[in-house]
Amino acid sequence: MSDHSDDKVQFIYGPIQKELSLVEQGLRGLAAGAAPHMSGLLDHVMEGRGKMVRPAITILSSQLHPGDPQLAVTMATAVELLHIATLIHDDTVDNSSVRRGRATVSCRWGKNVAVLLGDFVFALSARFVCDTGNNGVVRRFAETIMDLSSGELAEVFGAYDWHQTYEGYQERIRQKTASLFRIAAEGGAALSAAPEEAVEALSAFGTNIGMAFQIVDDILDFQGDPKEVGKPVGSDLLQGTVTLPAIMVLERYPVDNPIKRVFRGEDREENLRRTLQMIHDSTIIQDSYKVAHQFRDAAIAALHRLPEARARQSLEALAEYVTERRK
Repeated sequence: MSDHSDDKVQFIYGPIQKELSLVEQGLRGLAAGAAPHMSGLLDHVMEGRGKMVRPAITILSSQLHPGDPQLAVTMATAVELLHIATLIHDDTVDNSSVRRGRATVSCRWGKNVAVLLGDFVFALSARFVCDTGNNGVVRRFAETIMDLSSGELAEVFGAYDWHQTYEGYQERIRQKTASLFRIAAEGGAALSAAPEEAVEALSAFGTNIGMAFQIVDDILDFQGDPKEVGKPVGSDLLQGTVTLPAIMVLERYPVDNPIKRVFRGEDREENLRRTLQMIHDSTIIQDSYKVAHQFRDAAIAALHRLPEARARQSLEALAEYVTERRK
C-alpha cells in the first residue's frame, strides 16, 4: 500500500480508534466465552478480517449528531457480525476454499459446519441489534438480511447465464452488498437520534458507497494481485458469476465470446486467459472504474446534505478510499 493510502486510512480511522477497539474486543470476547466446540470456529472467522469498513461507517455516521456512543458500538458490532455471517455462507455456496489467503470454514470443517456456524453468527448479529432497543433499526436490520439473501439467490439462479443486463447486475449488487453498507450508515444515524433528512442522506451514502465497493471488487477479480485480493484472478467468472467487466466483454465482443465458452465448460482455463486478455487490451477496466466513480460521487454528494463535521470528512475520505483500494 502506498504512503498516500496509509495516510488516508489514518485520516479515516484516527478519530474512531477507541470505538473500533471496543468492537474488536467484543468480537474477540465472543470466541473466548463460547463453548469449547465453538471457540475455535469463532476464532477462525474473527481473524484475517479486513479494515472493518462497515463498522467504521456506523460509528462515523453516529458521530454526526449527539448520541450514546455505546449504542453505536453495539450497532457496529452487529453490522460486522452480519458481514461475517454472510461471508461464511457465501463461501459455502460458492465452494470457495480461500478467503483473504486463509482456508474458508467450509473448506476446513466442511459445509455442514459452515452452514450451522453461519446461522449462529447471524443469530449473534440479531442479538446485538436487539440490544440497541430501537425497533425501527431492528426492522431495517431484518430487511437487510432479506435483501442479502435475495441478492445471493439472484446470483445463484443467474450463474452461467451470459444474457444478464447491467440493470439486473445493479439490482443484484444493491441487494447483496450495498444493503449492508446502507444499514451500517442508516443504523448509526438513527441511533444518534439524527433528524429524518440526515438518516435519509446517510442511507443514500451507504447504498452508493456499497455499490462502488462491489464494482471495485468485481474489477479486482480481473486485474488484482491474487496475494492482495486473497483469491485467484478470474475466480468469479469460473464460478459463473457475471459482473460488470464481464457484461462489457459480452456486449462488446458478441462473436466467438470466450466467456460463453467458459460458461459452457469449453477449455475453461484457455478461455479465461482470452477473456483477461480482451479486458486488458480494451478500456473495460477504465470504463468499469468510471461507473464505480459515479457511485462514489453520489455517495459524497449525499454527505454534502449534512453539516460539516470531522466525521463527515472521514466518510468522504472513505468513499474515495473504496475506489482506490487494491484488495
